[in-house]
Amino acid sequence: MRRSFYFLLFLVIAFNSKAQVQFPAIDVQHYTFAIQLNDANDTIKGKAVVELKFLKDVNSFSLNLVKTKKSGKGMRVSSVYEAGHKLSFNQDSDLLIIKTPAKANSQHSYKITYAGIPEDGLIISTNEFGHRTFFGDNWPDRAQNWLPCADYPADKARVDFIVTAPDHYQVIANGLKTLETVLPGHFKLTHWSESSALPTKVMVIGVADFAVDHPADIGNIPLYTYVFPESKEAGFKSYQVAKEILPYYIKMIGPYAYEKLTNVQSKTIFGGMENASAIFYFENSVTSKGIEELMAHEIAHQWFGDAASEKSFAHLWLSEGFATYMTNLYLENKYGTDTLKARLRADRTTVLKFEKRRLTPVVDIAVKNNFMQMLNANSYQKGGWVLHMLRRKLGDTIFWKGIRNYYAQYKNSNANTDDLCKVMEKASGQDLQQFFKQWLYTAGHPQLNITWKYNESKKVVEMTITQKQNTLFEFPLAVSIDGKTRILDIKNKAVNAVFPSKEKPKAIIADPDVNLLAGFEVGESQ
Repeated sequence: MRRSFYFLLFLVIAFNSKAQVQFPAIDVQHYTFAIQLNDANDTIKGKAVVELKFLKDVNSFSLNLVKTKKSGKGMRVSSVYEAGHKLSFNQDSDLLIIKTPAKANSQHSYKITYAGIPEDGLIISTNEFGHRTFFGDNWPDRAQNWLPCADYPADKARVDFIVTAPDHYQVIANGLKTLETVLPGHFKLTHWSESSALPTKVMVIGVADFAVDHPADIGNIPLYTYVFPESKEAGFKSYQVAKEILPYYIKMIGPYAYEKLTNVQSKTIFGGMENASAIFYFENSVTSKGIEELMAHEIAHQWFGDAASEKSFAHLWLSEGFATYMTNLYLENKYGTDTLKARLRADRTTVLKFEKRRLTPVVDIAVKNNFMQMLNANSYQKGGWVLHMLRRKLGDTIFWKGIRNYYAQYKNSNANTDDLCKVMEKASGQDLQQFFKQWLYTAGHPQLNITWKYNESKKVVEMTITQKQNTLFEFPLAVSIDGKTRILDIKNKAVNAVFPSKEKPKAIIADPDVNLLAGFEVGESQ
């Protein structure tokens, strides 16, 4: 996802002040959400069938669902059934508690009937052209505002959306469209079915007046564009860049996990949201100069974040850091190494500025709620930088081998940072514990003071590199002396080095090829 800075501060304050509740006793296998929408008001009617496996013996279990509040917004459950038998239940503020016993390893299916006005999660609004729209917007744990579910990334499940809406709308959702049929009273039923397991954060529907294009098939993957009719000319043209992005990732990472890819102009609080097989972009994306970069980021998420998902939001960099760096790699491949270097310099500046405001590790286990605050430079730019340094450490061949192996192992599943480390260690035959510890589990970065002087009598450059930060890092440092690059192995607080030079250097540059996430002060000593 690409953040929208206009909304971010508000969102950190406003959403999800409670610690995230997870349900260790259940593993959801499949959701069917039948949703009825109308143009008269914002009330939705839902019938959810939740199929789950119990991992423990229980007398009752819970799902996430936000209860109707004093504002009148929220969901009210009217009934819960299992196999035709009515079950007892009650609603807490954000929990649906179903009172029925179940044994470990047994599988059950529950039908939940509910209705209400979503406070969040399903955004009912009007677009810039004044037309009514309905867009799911679930990240990070906002699905519970309109769907009864296990609303956290570790529980992935297949999903069907059966949407009944006025017949002038087009409906997009995850998966493949299996049915579209006209109903009495100018309504239409549309059924989308997703066969791959998804976290709730990327389950979605979009309902609006759309113009639809099918610009290409990438292998057996159909590529679609859904834009507002008024944006048809610009949107059909600008969104076509997806035809170049999708095959690059398939070639470099591995098979695409889903049965289609649709790029959708939408109303979302984010610049882009990586909903599986149905990516949502902000309204003005159709004329944005940055559309290629934005699409490269969101399409990369189809592999990292959607198919291979983080186990918890503490490891969000496995989603956002990967999407950031895969975007850089796609643009490097298309436009050259100078483009990569320029983007890395900009990302480095962003990271160093962020760390002055908030000094936390990339894997930030201290965040228990308000996960919007994880949408920061650590998860995005620093995560991308870690992958870049890992690539330079291992070399391109082994790096890509490890990335492909990681994706193949965790496709349609979940991983954490240690899982990635193990895969990369196996691919490279190297011990990467120190690398992962210092860059991902340790706050901060190397801040280097590099001083040098020229010894005329010995014809050498005498250099001292000092780590100014408290926690020491280990890394290779490249230094260019009048265009000739030397590599130093830095492990200690201070390192001294001597380099032959027939004359006093005219230029000494630290990290000339932009391969180290660090701050640099370079100066001649007096």
